[in-house]
Amino acid sequence: MAACTEVLKREFPSIDGELLTYVEDVLQSGADEFENGEEVYEAIGAILHEVSQEKSEEDIKEICDIFLDLLKPRSRGGDTGGGGGRKILGAPIHLGEMAASQDVVRDDIQSIWVVQRDDSLKVDSKKLEKAEAKRQQKLEKREQVVKDGKAAAAGAAPVLQMATASQVISKKDNKMEAKGTNRSMDIRIENFDVSFGDKMLLQNADLLLATGRRYGFVGRNGLGKTTLLKMISGKQLQIPSHITILHVEQEVVGDDTIALDSVLEVDTVRTELLAREKELNAQVNAGSNDPELSHELSEVYQQLQHIEADKAPAKASIILNGLGFTKEMQARATRTFSGGWRMRLALARALFQKPDLLLLDEPTNMLDIKAIIWLENYLQSWPTTLLVVSHDRNFLDTVPTDILYLHSQRIEVYKGNYEQFDKTRTEKHKAQRREYEAQLAHRNHVQEFIDRFRYNANRAASVQSKIKMLEKLPELKPVEKEIEVTIKFPEVEPLNPPVLQLNEVQFKYSAEKVIFTMVNLSANLDSRICIVGENGAGKTTLLKIVMGLLQPTGGIVHPHRGLRLGYFSQHHVDQLDMSVNCVELMQNAYPGKPIEEYRRQLGSFGVSGELAMQVVASLSGGQKSRVALAKMCMGRPNFLVLDEPTNHLDIETIEALGKAINKYNGGVILVSHDERLIRMICKELWVCGGGTVRTVEGGFDEYRKIVERELEAAAA
Repeated sequence: MAACTEVLKREFPSIDGELLTYVEDVLQSGADEFENGEEVYEAIGAILHEVSQEKSEEDIKEICDIFLDLLKPRSRGGDTGGGGGRKILGAPIHLGEMAASQDVVRDDIQSIWVVQRDDSLKVDSKKLEKAEAKRQQKLEKREQVVKDGKAAAAGAAPVLQMATASQVISKKDNKMEAKGTNRSMDIRIENFDVSFGDKMLLQNADLLLATGRRYGFVGRNGLGKTTLLKMISGKQLQIPSHITILHVEQEVVGDDTIALDSVLEVDTVRTELLAREKELNAQVNAGSNDPELSHELSEVYQQLQHIEADKAPAKASIILNGLGFTKEMQARATRTFSGGWRMRLALARALFQKPDLLLLDEPTNMLDIKAIIWLENYLQSWPTTLLVVSHDRNFLDTVPTDILYLHSQRIEVYKGNYEQFDKTRTEKHKAQRREYEAQLAHRNHVQEFIDRFRYNANRAASVQSKIKMLEKLPELKPVEKEIEVTIKFPEVEPLNPPVLQLNEVQFKYSAEKVIFTMVNLSANLDSRICIVGENGAGKTTLLKIVMGLLQPTGGIVHPHRGLRLGYFSQHHVDQLDMSVNCVELMQNAYPGKPIEEYRRQLGSFGVSGELAMQVVASLSGGQKSRVALAKMCMGRPNFLVLDEPTNHLDIETIEALGKAINKYNGGVILVSHDERLIRMICKELWVCGGGTVRTVEGGFDEYRKIVERELEAAAA
């Protein structure tokens, strides 16, 4: 066997230890059974091809013939008599009798009855299973890489793993569901798991949603908040069938339906009653005297009156107006709206429909500050159950009655808003830390006594008592501290001011469609300018003019000759190449640098370790945003132009972004609707609206008061 091992190591120098052992075991166990080189090839050929893809099939078969020669030297050559071949028996022999009396065995006869197999040559079954599993895993991984490569080459999206869920359901709940006797509006999902591929997101988790409560769902990016919402809405986790669920995640399909009707049509009862009323009236007007028609028409009128059908258009209009749709926009066909406005339309339909359970995932991403304030006020009187994933601290302080906190594959429930949750969690962690440290000190003290008097006969009873006491103590675990998110923008060289000037800039698409006029903006490397305003007022247009992506229709832009701008657009994340991993993404954008430099850059934005090697498409929205920020900063810009950078970021990452901007020694112009971030960094507040851009003295507090007064006036 040693000779076979030498051949293996010589012909396949890259073979690893486990595969080497596996091949040796196969050769040893089959030494007496292999009849020819083809059988050896069938046993180990696939593994040898895997180890060395350079060798052809013929090369591997020749090596298998060598193994057969080494294992059974007399099995080659084909002699029928003496020499190196097998002996041919001259007469019949009773092998059973030979086995009974081994003294009659001749040396030149090989008998299966006589030859005893050496037990040392048996294969270790556990080792064999382990090696086989590892080999299979490598083969599957290689096949997947090839498939992904082909998909990417064909321009197709990579094959992504799917989320799966399992759940323990009580027999009592199953019986009630089968009989239709469960009328509870509370939602209880107990002892469930959610995984994404090999990654376990939730394990043995419990979720209770009491009817009429408003839950804010928080936790770090990538832990599974959005996945859980999809599991609930897709009924992959069992929920009582009588509970209606609506998950706002897809924009309304654009067609010729006007916006107001699009909202009204979600009330199917009203829509069907109105359609039936129209049919009955048509028959009556056609001259029908059937008394049944009159009776049915009367019932339809009563039902319409009961559901207050005549008030529905006004209610729908109020919701649309609050979300930014003017009277003119409410009368436009849905196909004329952009994706962002269609998402608002989807939200309006959900608010009008009032399902038993409303699921919202980052609803503030698509809204400006005015619409966010309106939504906060509207949801405070929401009559059914609400579960909302949000990163907006102010929204989470205003809307929820409870906070669900996802961490360590569990969901913890805290009463109150986010501010109360933050205080309670901090105090809870302090108490747990104190309890753990106190128990640890007590354990050490008792253990010290045990160690000192373990062999003292006079103290034997006391020592045994202490040992039993330690065994009965509950085992506390140290408090798991979440890894702090860090974001670090590059250090840049100073530039003499001013570094950017906009003098009397204007932009218009036509004489009737003027976006803004007379914009006078001056910025330096210490500038922290925040731009706010309603959607469509020209915030993004202004940033594109600063970047040089749009030319103003009037006025002049003066950039410093040493100015290097970094631009993060609203759609930056969607424009990333989803088919490559994060490091490859950086390589493609900035080729020629060492791998360590790309990883270091990604690490500066919290994308490190295995995360940096994941395919971009498999990342959460917040993780993609961090990759986009890292890519933007690879060119070492000295002035950042950020358009809604907080979309999809979790609260901790937004906090880290604010701190990083304050430490950054370059300039910043920021468009955002996140109140907390604006308050953290803003030195100048600019408001887009009314065909101009103006400064607001008094900062964000003053701007919020202006918006609230406008909402009150509109409601009146």
